[in-house]
Amino acid sequence: MKIRNSWIIVVVMLIGLIMGTVIGSYCNGIGALSWLNYGQQFGLTSPFVLDLGVFVLTLGLTIKINIASILGIFIAFLCYKILVR
Repeated sequence: MKIRNSWIIVVVMLIGLIMGTVIGSYCNGIGALSWLNYGQQFGLTSPFVLDLGVFVLTLGLTIKINIASILGIFIAFLCYKILVR
């Protein structure tokens, strides 16, 4: 049962991260809430390409974390703790 709970918390936190990032992006144009989109982006700026002739493999990863995504993770964790007692 412990493994199932671990996967659930990971999924809930990922949903909170995605929702927070979307909310932060939408709040960027609103003057009073534009601070929610303040954050950092890191990762591979250009993708890694492996060309083997028969097939081409392209790998890339970029992560953008802003204040709204951090708040989303925190709220998702609180919802998980409240709902799973």
